[in-house]
Amino acid sequence: MLKIIRDKLPELLTAWARGARVLVPRERGGTRVFLPWEGEGELALGQGNTLEPPKDLFFPRTETMYRYQVQGKDASLAEEPAADARQVLVGVRSCDAKSLAIMDDAFLTKGYVDEFYRQRRENTRVIALACTEASPTCFCTAFGIDPGRAEGVDVQMWPVEGGYLLEAVTEAGQELLRQAGDLLAEEGDAQPPAAAVPPLQVDVSGVTEKLQRMFEHPYWTAVSRKCLGCGACTYLCPTCYCFDIQGENQGDSGYKFRCWDSCMFSEYTRMAGGHNPRPSKKERLRNRFLHKLQYFPERYGKFACVGCGRCLDRCPVNVDITRVIREVKEVTL
Repeated sequence: MLKIIRDKLPELLTAWARGARVLVPRERGGTRVFLPWEGEGELALGQGNTLEPPKDLFFPRTETMYRYQVQGKDASLAEEPAADARQVLVGVRSCDAKSLAIMDDAFLTKGYVDEFYRQRRENTRVIALACTEASPTCFCTAFGIDPGRAEGVDVQMWPVEGGYLLEAVTEAGQELLRQAGDLLAEEGDAQPPAAAVPPLQVDVSGVTEKLQRMFEHPYWTAVSRKCLGCGACTYLCPTCYCFDIQGENQGDSGYKFRCWDSCMFSEYTRMAGGHNPRPSKKERLRNRFLHKLQYFPERYGKFACVGCGRCLDRCPVNVDITRVIREVKEVTL
């Protein structure tokens, strides 16, 4: 176990930034988001989770897929997308670390590999920060997530008095800590602090099986009445990955790009002829919860929710997934 003094952390980030783009939680507009480290400024490592998850670092809000050139009846690609540079993502909480594994399932398995996503994932080293305090809307342990130790990361950090403990989990993590030089000191038998206990507790056992029998249940009409359809829950969710593909023509050239979309919007499922298989809020809200709690578990063997609590915190009408889980388990069929 190694330790770095809190005042020395900027030096460590600067050392990593010599060979990669380093992203850390920072304050912007009154909220905490992941921003590039440029050698100075205040960090927001000890103030809870970021408002926005780090998914846009792997799956950008908008990205060009390819450009093309047309000459008569011939068409050719004008340029190939370039691979993203190396990144070091610092301060990821256990819930968001788990969300990356869920995104990996969607973008890298079942016979299809999304090259845009794959390049960014392979070029990124992830450093997790354990939670020693929980927000009122946290419920990560409901999905078997340990707030004190993240899965699938390269380095685990724990906040302690005067600094941070660090432990390399992978070979890539060991290399990151070697780059720190004498900024780190051996702590011998130092013990990580106790992990936070999320205040929200919900039992998800059996919910997938219950939902498999509830597609036409009137419960969905009742729960959808107050939903505004604003889509805030999907944009702030670390495991939502819906996108749309559009094109722009400029004379004899153009490009295709993709951008985030939301199953909460009516346009998402509207067909070319005007028909919409999800015509109302009921069908759209139902799809959101079924995707998280039924469809994804059926396909990948895990829930597509990590209990980060962002949707609870930011929903303007308090549509609460933990309440939905409890109510679904109590519904009479």
